[in-house]
Amino acid sequence: MKRTFQTLQDLAACVGQEVAVSDWLTVTQQQVNQFAEATGDHQWIHVDVERAKAGPFGAPIAHGFLTLSLLPKFFESAIEVIESRMGVNYGLNRVRFMSPVRVGSRLRARMKLLGAEPIADQGVQMTWETSIEIEGAAKPACVAESVVRRYP
Repeated sequence: MKRTFQTLQDLAACVGQEVAVSDWLTVTQQQVNQFAEATGDHQWIHVDVERAKAGPFGAPIAHGFLTLSLLPKFFESAIEVIESRMGVNYGLNRVRFMSPVRVGSRLRARMKLLGAEPIADQGVQMTWETSIEIEGAAKPACVAESVVRRYP
């Protein structure tokens, strides 16, 4: 369920809290193949379905960077700021890929706001701890500290 804030200041007041949990998203082989085409990373554990079934993970797995690239989708499904015209990815402070994401897995993200500082043009730079969970798994697929700039 999407959490809605009126202003960036309302969202910034949530520093130190888990602000939202995204919708579930299923990772498909088509997504993995499209990511391989876009990036040139055609390693067999991602794109050779039959070989991957006999490999170490028992199935093809998503690229770690594919999992990471879902962050904007997770944020879009979880948080809305009515008085914000845009947000831009400013970077990452740290990223860890902790568990493989088998094709067909369902993922969601938990978002904790670590910091919020004012920036130029009445914007706010927000640092998020985002844990991408795999449904039914003990450990997350990825934990990333992302930095996003949002503007009214």
